[in-house]
Amino acid sequence: MSKVLVTGGTGFVAGHIILKLLAAGYTVRTTLRSPDREGRLRKVLESAGMQRADALSCVVADLECDQGWAEAVAGCDRVLHVASPFPVGAPANEDELIGPARNGTLRVLQAARDGGVQRLVMTSSFAAIGYGHPLDRNSFDETDWTNVKAPGVSAYVKSKTLAERAAWDFIAQEGGGLELSVVNPVGIFGPILGEHISASTRIIKRMLDGGMPGCPRIYFGVVDVRDVADLHVRAMTHPAAKGERFLAVAGTCVSMFDVAQMLARRLGEAAARVPRREIPNWQMRIAALFNPEARQTLPNVGKVRNSSNAKARSVLGWEPRPTEEAVVASAESLINLSNSQASGSRL
Repeated sequence: MSKVLVTGGTGFVAGHIILKLLAAGYTVRTTLRSPDREGRLRKVLESAGMQRADALSCVVADLECDQGWAEAVAGCDRVLHVASPFPVGAPANEDELIGPARNGTLRVLQAARDGGVQRLVMTSSFAAIGYGHPLDRNSFDETDWTNVKAPGVSAYVKSKTLAERAAWDFIAQEGGGLELSVVNPVGIFGPILGEHISASTRIIKRMLDGGMPGCPRIYFGVVDVRDVADLHVRAMTHPAAKGERFLAVAGTCVSMFDVAQMLARRLGEAAARVPRREIPNWQMRIAALFNPEARQTLPNVGKVRNSSNAKARSVLGWEPRPTEEAVVASAESLINLSNSQASGSRL
């Protein structure tokens, strides 16, 4: 098996990709922003059942610095570029997010090209596909691109779109022999690794903790992180994935209230604090006058952006888990983490 570089090893998606690659027999190298993160990463992966731990190595490389990337790609014939900034809230200046995402992607691409890497798979997002358009269509697919000039498009959405655009432009103009494939996931759920909670999973945690008194009418696609990892590996190895984008989505969009109902139906008493009602749009508009989080949410209230997984299924043979399985897996792993923390505090 060949050696694969996975960028951003402590991330939610990257961790699951590393586990899958090791189980499949690959030698894996991953990048960390500082060497003191390696011990924690190994502990988290071991608790998740990591196989062949001796086949995993770590190097220090930061997306905002040139140092370390030549060493990171050395000897690798595949790179999975997963690392990307994801803000908790809106940045004061959108360039704080757009610049690092775009420039970091170009750093990795340049290093991969110069290092003789055969193929790079980039983790982009549905954010680069389905925003800035009139929502009078049934579904989005890989031929669509977000219109970053449309009003209301967030800094995060712009960062994902412009970073992916920059990647395709680089390959077309100066990529040499480097091949590019891109995976565009929707909201990523599924089993957490360690105590790090991703942005999507934070929605489930707030519901379970009683931190969400009602559900705003927000709709989103869902995909399980294990299926996102699987799609990356397929895009890395399949000849037909060269030069292609692949949407990672399990099915049609669900609402926050749909998610709450899934949790109540499947988790019983553990879902006692999950919200039982939807928040009317007029209440969200009033809340947005005083609450920054509601203000950030308001532009997407009531908007449904469905997307198709037909290409990933037909070209790569990808078969994702059902939406409800991904949602419940997130919740169950959060409950297990909470129980483990409670047991530790009693010792």
